[in-house]
Amino acid sequence: MNDPIEVEVLEIDGQTPPTTSPFPEPEPTQPAWQTWQGRVRRLDARWWPLWVILGVLGIALLLTVGIVFGAIFLVARTVARLVNGVIGLFAGPVSTTTLRR
Repeated sequence: MNDPIEVEVLEIDGQTPPTTSPFPEPEPTQPAWQTWQGRVRRLDARWWPLWVILGVLGIALLLTVGIVFGAIFLVARTVARLVNGVIGLFAGPVSTTTLRR
């Protein structure tokens, strides 16, 4: 007479009940950061506009830095030639100038 009744719960207050697995989940043998190994290498396809914008900004930054260094190099080279020219005017011909050690 007092037999248990088995029923399957389909819904509780409009939500499905949480499912419980009869088997416990195994503990991961690797640290959590190593489980991301394959995901980090692949870029998410939904973010391609961001990667394009960041790439364009990176290239623009590299070009700007390169142009600035090129301009500094040209100015330094021009100043060095002017200084050598002025020194050459006061030093006389190169053959008469000797270095002492």
